[in-house]
Amino acid sequence: MAMVGEIEHITSYRYAKPVSFGTHRAMFLPRRGASARLLSWSAKTNIPSKIHWVSNSRSNTVTVLEFSEPRNELTFTFRVRRVYFGVKGVDAFSLAARAEEVPIQYTPDEWTGLAGYLRPHADDPDGSVAAWTKSFVAGDQDRTTDVLRRMLETFRRDFSYRARETEGTQSPGETLRTRSGTCRDYAWLMIETLRRLGIASRFVSGYLYDAALDGGEVGMTGSGSTHAWLQVFLPGAGWLD
Repeated sequence: MAMVGEIEHITSYRYAKPVSFGTHRAMFLPRRGASARLLSWSAKTNIPSKIHWVSNSRSNTVTVLEFSEPRNELTFTFRVRRVYFGVKGVDAFSLAARAEEVPIQYTPDEWTGLAGYLRPHADDPDGSVAAWTKSFVAGDQDRTTDVLRRMLETFRRDFSYRARETEGTQSPGETLRTRSGTCRDYAWLMIETLRRLGIASRFVSGYLYDAALDGGEVGMTGSGSTHAWLQVFLPGAGWLD
């Protein structure tokens, strides 16, 4: 079933006195894909600016903004309208036979394109992440979907969400040791774990949406919070959230 969604994201900076601005780069447009289509989008600022759009090496659309006038306030307003063709659950997708069991058999061409998403990037000095990774495989013929569900259930059961205002993402080892963190910490630990199992995965960020809040007493549409998660690449299905 198709669902049309609209996002408005406003960011404001205020200064004690007028300042000059360098070039700004912003990424707020969702990736285009088979499950979604962008209908319209715009970027505006409260002061005169030159705006153009580029695509980076990872297929992200980057908004480049250049300013010529100093001001004591700078506001960005980004709007996007898209239609999403949602499909619930991994079982809704058809996997290639070589993706049904772990380890997944990627082709040489896929390895070339996925190399950066298959190599672990975080240090594991005490081997704790590697040891934890082994707990998700029970034998020589583990079904990929079972491994993924097992991992998700472990996060739901054994980890506690802990809000953190500090910048950055804590190390996978720290998240594993404390069994707590934010969505970005969970995503990073899961990515590092999946890569050690030979499953290509990548970090994704966006917004939470809760239909139950639409038109409710809380006075907001959707939930409005930013969110982080991950995608895995499964032959036959492609990149899946």
